[in-house]
Amino acid sequence: MRRRLIFSTLFILIPGLAQSQAPPNQASTKLQGQVTTQGKLGSERIAIRAGKLIDGKSDTPIMNALIVIEGKRIVSVTAGGTPPADATLIDLSRATVLPGFIDAHTHILLNGDVLAADYDEQLLKMSIPYRAVLAARNARVALDHGFTTMRDLETEGAMFADVDVKTAINRGEIPGPRMFVSTRAMAPTGMYPLSGYSWELDVPHGVQIVDGVENARKAVREQISHGADWIKYYSDRAYFYGPDGVLHSLVNFTDDEARAIVEETHRLGHKVAAHSIGSDGIAASLRAGVDSIEHGDGMTEPQMDELARRGIFWVPTIMVGAAVVDRGGNWPKMVGTEKAAFQKAIHKGVKIVLGTDAGGFAWIGKDSLNQAKEFQYYVEYGMSPMEAIRTATTRAAELLQKSDVLGSIETGKFADIVAVSGDPLADITELQRVKMVMKEGVIYKNEFKNGQN
Repeated sequence: MRRRLIFSTLFILIPGLAQSQAPPNQASTKLQGQVTTQGKLGSERIAIRAGKLIDGKSDTPIMNALIVIEGKRIVSVTAGGTPPADATLIDLSRATVLPGFIDAHTHILLNGDVLAADYDEQLLKMSIPYRAVLAARNARVALDHGFTTMRDLETEGAMFADVDVKTAINRGEIPGPRMFVSTRAMAPTGMYPLSGYSWELDVPHGVQIVDGVENARKAVREQISHGADWIKYYSDRAYFYGPDGVLHSLVNFTDDEARAIVEETHRLGHKVAAHSIGSDGIAASLRAGVDSIEHGDGMTEPQMDELARRGIFWVPTIMVGAAVVDRGGNWPKMVGTEKAAFQKAIHKGVKIVLGTDAGGFAWIGKDSLNQAKEFQYYVEYGMSPMEAIRTATTRAAELLQKSDVLGSIETGKFADIVAVSGDPLADITELQRVKMVMKEGVIYKNEFKNGQN
């Protein structure tokens, strides 16, 4: 009942959203600048003529490529070739075509800087149903920017509402990226906001409070039973520079507690992401055996070597650090620390995956940022444009253990495809101007007109 109430309210509160996606068996698509009815999904073949194809795997683009799609999947990719006679042609012969982007660190139920006062207002003054309405809007914003898949790393006090949004997207009730969700992140008592209120008040918290080994195992089981795909915990807090010049932090969980979280998650067939900013928090996460390090500003060279050796992923979320740099304290210096770590990690072969922490900055409005700006930072920090693209395609699919269906444009994979006018290998900021978005063979955005940019 609560889920139906949330999403019936959604269509009332967001004008035009109901028209933005028709029911699954009558999906509206824009083909060559004209709105047509695709009919029942899977009943029509689509051919895309790509002037330049960056497929996510090849070292160089494929020129004049032809992508043929049936239903949700790609059935062939060739250089040149003639479209099938029964296929609807989408002419992108003057565009660059890429796999749909994957953002591996978002918060669709958060709307602004977690360090600012509005974080308290979201938890204290906004109901979970209302935040779910905004989350549905945020999902659509991400899809319009070319992100066809996202890993959402906690609801920030909104309980399991990310599972509801994911379910609504999967059922075709609302448009949005494919979601991998982690429900409620974990932290011990007193180590995550809300904080600073009178002890007489029982205020909500942005995480699930977990103390002790048995409670840690129970929390993992509870979250997975309610639909979590990933488990996330906060490894550290309170970041400071020591006399050694290294960015340090206070570690939240004992080693036994952290290991219990990871071991129980792995035993149940899932993976663990750890918020780890200072070198101490990163070290604790590595001892626990996590699968991805989130943020990682203070990562040391020995820790980079360990990540590379063990195949642990690093999701640096550079743009959110830049977004909160005006908060003062150590944040401005931390941006430079992370840049230096990123440049070293590239050469050490660390598996870097694109994540933005969207929600930690505004999704819409004057302070909003396009998630694709993260690509720009990677290139400015020394990564090649092609490798930067892979962090949000093939590498991100590897993190999600979905390389069989996501991350590249090739036969058998989901038809998650985006297109831009220019060449992102020459100007990576082109990825901030996505003009066409297709997810599983359905076009949600198309600003091209008969092949014209």
